[in-house]
Amino acid sequence: MNTFEDLLSANREFATDFAFGGFDGIAKAGVAIVTCMDSRIDPLRMIGLQAGDAKIFRNPGGRVTEAALEAIVLAVHLLNVDRVLVVPHTRCAVASNTEEVLREKVAESAGTDVTWQRFHVIEDQVATLGLDVHRVASHPLVPDSVQVGGFVYDVDTGLLEQKY
Repeated sequence: MNTFEDLLSANREFATDFAFGGFDGIAKAGVAIVTCMDSRIDPLRMIGLQAGDAKIFRNPGGRVTEAALEAIVLAVHLLNVDRVLVVPHTRCAVASNTEEVLREKVAESAGTDVTWQRFHVIEDQVATLGLDVHRVASHPLVPDSVQVGGFVYDVDTGLLEQKY
């Protein structure tokens, strides 16, 4: 039995009216979003966009990592992006736990020692967001013409609050 059959079945249904064949992959709205992997976040719908409008990079905490910076640089120079939103969220596990607590929870679930694993907790979400926005805006391969904003998404209301 294929444990992915439900998803493959949904994919076949999705493909019956697939409209992106031949699409060049540019961000039609000129937007890139760096946000958390949290499943409560619908990055496109939360700002009124749809598939094909934006480039989306997701990771725990919605941090601007080296990989996120790489994606932003490519998006800016090759994929029509001129606005970047950095969007962490309320009640985020990496912003509301310590390294120790996350290690304990993962160790309990995994049944093994995880003291070697780092989870990059965020002690001050708003201050960290400011650093991440600065990291994008000051990157030598991100032109000054690119607008960079920092927002916190409220998972209980669906609202964005601009912080930077």
